[in-house]
Amino acid sequence: MLQSLASNSCVRLIQSHKSTWYFASLVLGYVLYLIFGAVVFSSVELPYEDQLRQELRAIKKQFLQENECLSEERLERFLKKALEASNYGVSILNNASANWNWDFTSALFFASTVLSTTGYGHTAPLSDGGKAFCIIYSVIGIPFTLLFLTAVVQRIMVYSTRRPIMYFHQQWGISKPLVAIVHATLLAMLAVSCFFLIPAAIFSALEENWNFLESFYFCFISLSTIGLGDYVPGEAVNQRFRELYKVAITVYLILGLIVMLVVLETFCELQQLKQLRKMFYLKKEKPQDRLAILEHDHLSFTTVSKRAASQGEDKTQSFIGVPTLMSPNDDPMIQ
Repeated sequence: MLQSLASNSCVRLIQSHKSTWYFASLVLGYVLYLIFGAVVFSSVELPYEDQLRQELRAIKKQFLQENECLSEERLERFLKKALEASNYGVSILNNASANWNWDFTSALFFASTVLSTTGYGHTAPLSDGGKAFCIIYSVIGIPFTLLFLTAVVQRIMVYSTRRPIMYFHQQWGISKPLVAIVHATLLAMLAVSCFFLIPAAIFSALEENWNFLESFYFCFISLSTIGLGDYVPGEAVNQRFRELYKVAITVYLILGLIVMLVVLETFCELQQLKQLRKMFYLKKEKPQDRLAILEHDHLSFTTVSKRAASQGEDKTQSFIGVPTLMSPNDDPMIQ
């Protein structure tokens, strides 16, 4: 008997706090996914890092043996300075001196990566004034970009998602959830083809050292606004039509980001995903519940008022039942 009562109370407790348990499982799953990613990346990339370190040590040792007049300390200072400049996008190589990082087209490309929060990191402001302006420019520009993207996506969604779904639903009589799933799948396939596969093929043809996988990797890292910066187009030596190429890449990033947001918004409007999201949200107090509470309070107040009024009437009637003396002559004792 006690065990059944305890089990029933546990079941009621879990059901009453269902969204909290779902949210806790979501947090736990996210932490486990982070740990899983760290384990995989570490196991895959650590051997390559170790191999590269050994190769660099061997090259450095061989260079010092061939140039005995150069001390290791002087070489370390030179390499440190060169690496610091390289982190700012400035290279000391002779074949890279022709490319400037802060001409107009390169600055335009940099501004687009800042406002879209992609931030490749291959180019960064060198001066204190440039760093201060970058902060102010980002504080104003990033909310402005969000407003711009929201307005554009809202207008595109009307013609790319809502109207086609409503048309097939009304004209062909197909259920709206089924039409929405098919439409979202076709839209995602079209977006992958036009903004991932085709651009990857173009980048692999234009960039000498990129294969198709590296080009596809760049497209995904860019349009997902991760922006690692290990692959940046238009930075090759003697790049033909470099200025026009940079402008075209800037346009591609902006359009691709808009298309990705349209696809994500289309999937978010699916009824199945809405129900899945509601599992992890706090339940809002419904207007019906508020109305029921107000009606209950009103009824309680009315009942109390009626009881008080009835009690008052009873007291009044008890006083009325007592005979009143109009004059001394009416008193029989006096008479």
